[in-house]
Amino acid sequence: MTDAPKNPFEAMLSQAQEMARAFAPAMEGMAPGDLERLWPTMPKDVMEMLFGNAVNRGGLDAKTRLLLTLAGLVCQGAQADLALRQTVRHALEAGATEQEIVETIGQMSVFAGIPAMTRGLELARQVMDENEENGS
Repeated sequence: MTDAPKNPFEAMLSQAQEMARAFAPAMEGMAPGDLERLWPTMPKDVMEMLFGNAVNRGGLDAKTRLLLTLAGLVCQGAQADLALRQTVRHALEAGATEQEIVETIGQMSVFAGIPAMTRGLELARQVMDENEENGS
């Protein structure tokens, strides 16, 4: 009997773990929340390059893309806490106001329901409270 994964997801996860061990052995035991503390926010210029219109001139800017991402995360039920908090952090860094973030999440109540909207607002509030505590 082999130790081979039983399904494609397990195989992919196993391969990713092996790759992480090869690149950075210290990261093998890293929990997803650790990434949030390791690199909480990308600089605005990096986001524009990766997500904005630096390559696609005349396209969506990073702020708009991040607000759309936030809307999508809420529509999925606001279950990906880390991704949602990171998206809020990055949207703020890209120039979104707290009001724009709250309105984006609130608009999703129509599509995702009140519980998803409420959870999204709770997660966004965590980030905004952290920013206030840090004087950002």
